[in-house]
Amino acid sequence: MTSTGPDRTLPPSTSRGADVPSPDELKALVGRAALDHVVRGEIVGVGTGSTVNKFIDALATIKHEIRGAVSSSVTSTERLRALGIPVFDSNEVDELAVYIDGADEIDGQGFMVKGGGAALTREKIVAAQSRRFVCIADASKRVETLGAFPLPVEVIPMAARRIMRQFAALGGIAQVREQDGVALVTDNGQHIIDVTGLKIADPLAFETEVSQWPGVVTVGVFAHQKADVCLLGTAAGVQTLHFD
Repeated sequence: MTSTGPDRTLPPSTSRGADVPSPDELKALVGRAALDHVVRGEIVGVGTGSTVNKFIDALATIKHEIRGAVSSSVTSTERLRALGIPVFDSNEVDELAVYIDGADEIDGQGFMVKGGGAALTREKIVAAQSRRFVCIADASKRVETLGAFPLPVEVIPMAARRIMRQFAALGGIAQVREQDGVALVTDNGQHIIDVTGLKIADPLAFETEVSQWPGVVTVGVFAHQKADVCLLGTAAGVQTLHFD
C-alpha cells in the first residue's frame, strides 16, 4: 500500500481548528473526491450506502459528462434516476471502467468487509465487472485486521441455521438480520446472517472457503474483488491509498 494526501481539504470552518468534521461532512468530502476517478463518456459502477449517496449527489453535477450508471441496489437505482442519471442493467454492459462504493472495513491491502446495507451480492457482481474499484470511506473504517464489524453473509433461507453452525465451529457468533421484527429480505429475495467474533487474518482464503459452503450466496469479504484505491476521509482532508 502506498498513500498520498490529504489531496482535498475540508472547508475552512472545519479544517483549521477546534471543530471536528462530522461523519456526514467526511462522507460528502470523499463523495466529491471520487468524481476525479469517474471516466468521462463512460458508464460508472455505483455502489450502495450513505457514503455512496453523497457520491451520487456529486455525480449528478457531471451527469451530462457520463453515459449513465450500473447500480448495485434498488435504493441506489432510485436515487440515480431521481437525479436524472440513466441506469443500465448490468447485462447491457460488458465492462465498467470504475466501480465506486463504500466499505464497512478496509485493511492495508485493500481487502474489505461489505454488506452492512444488505447489497453485498450485487456489489460484488458490479465490482467483478469493473476494471478498477475505488473505495470511499471515512478513517474509522480503516482497520489492521478484518472482523470487528459484523460480517454479512447472504444466504438461501433454508440453509441459514446450518451455515450459522459452521461459523460457530470457527468461533463466530451468527444471527439472522431482522427488519421490523422479521428476517430481512434482500433485493435478491434471500436472507442475511451477521457474524461476530471473527478475526479474518487471510481474507482471500476465508472468502474462497466460505463461498463454497452450500447455501451461501455471497460472503461479505471482498478479497478477490478488493479495492485498487481508497479515498479515506480524515480530519485533514482526503487521504488517497493505493493498493498493489
